[in-house]
Amino acid sequence: MPATSESRRPDAASTDGFAVLDACHRQTLAMLDQLATLLSRLDSVGADATAMNSAAAIVKFFASTARQHHEDEERHVFPKLATTGDPHVVQAVLRLQQDHDWLEEDWMELSPQLDAIACGQTWFDIDVLKEGAAVFSALSADHIALEEALIYPEARARLGTVERREMGREMAARRRAARAGRA
Repeated sequence: MPATSESRRPDAASTDGFAVLDACHRQTLAMLDQLATLLSRLDSVGADATAMNSAAAIVKFFASTARQHHEDEERHVFPKLATTGDPHVVQAVLRLQQDHDWLEEDWMELSPQLDAIACGQTWFDIDVLKEGAAVFSALSADHIALEEALIYPEARARLGTVERREMGREMAARRRAARAGRA
C-alpha cells in the first residue's frame, strides 16, 4: 500500500509529542512551498485541475492539521514555559501566542480564495492572494524558526520522557476524535 500523509506521520501514541510537532513543522513548510508553486501556476497556466487539487490540499492542511498543531502548542508547550520566570522565554511565548491569532486572521483572509480555486470558481483576485500568501508564509516561517530555536529546546529540557509521551498520546486521541467527528 502506498504511503499516505497519514501513514508517514509519527505514531503519537508511542512517540515523543515533539516528534509530532516537528513533523508538522516540516509539513507546514512543504505546504507553504506548495502555496508558492500554486501561485506561480495560477500566473502561468491558470486555475486548471492541478491548481484546483493543490488549492484543496492547502485548504485541508491549514484548516485542520495546522490548527490542531497550534492547539497542541497552546495546550502542552506554552503553559510550561509561560511560568518559567525567564523573561526572554516568557516574552517569546507571548509573541508566539499572538502569532497564532495573527496566523488565524491571515488564514481567514486567504482560505475563501483558495477554496474558490479548489472548487473551480474564478472570482479570486490573484494580486490579493499573492499579497496575503506572502504575509502568511513569512509569519509562518518566522514563527516556526522561533519555536525551533528557542521554545522547543526549552520545553524539551523541562518535560520528562513520560510527560512527552503522554503529550503524544493526548494529541493522538484528540486527532482520532476529530477524524471520527468528520466521518
